[in-house]
Amino acid sequence: MKSQDIVVLLKLISLQKNDQFKHDENRSENYSVRALAELLGISKSEVNYSINRSKYSGLLIKSRNNSNPHVNIRAFHQFIVHGLKYVFPTKPGPLARGIATGFAAPVLENKLLSAGEEIYVWPDAKGDEKGQSIEPLFKTVPFAIKNDEFLYGALALIDAIRLGKPREVKVATEELAQKLLNDG
Repeated sequence: MKSQDIVVLLKLISLQKNDQFKHDENRSENYSVRALAELLGISKSEVNYSINRSKYSGLLIKSRNNSNPHVNIRAFHQFIVHGLKYVFPTKPGPLARGIATGFAAPVLENKLLSAGEEIYVWPDAKGDEKGQSIEPLFKTVPFAIKNDEFLYGALALIDAIRLGKPREVKVATEELAQKLLNDG
């Protein structure tokens, strides 16, 4: 498994959740390797390898309803909560301009209070925040989240799980469960 596999799986979940509300005739095209590559800023070959790795691990299964890949959300959630911080650890880096992540992201706004510490950001020259830099799970994350609120929220929650203190991890885990496991 590679870190971009997490990003690809989250994007697939985002597409699945959007499909619940849309009846787009061309929605299968959104699941193509080409479309995923364009949406995530990852090469087509890497998206293809990622999908194959995720199928092998059981995190991606064939949909019963159509040919689109379907994320095994319960297994994926368990992996994120119990294993991700060990497989893809991270440490805060130097101060940088970027996009808020972890406890400073909008998804955790009003749910956690900062003790005056620096916020965490994914380095991005166009970002609005300044804080300690956190290497995103994959280098294209700042691009990939621009038009996908679900993806941004999920990745920020994952960073809170990877970096947080026990209370932050608990809140982020509960929020991620809501985001992944509930319809809509």
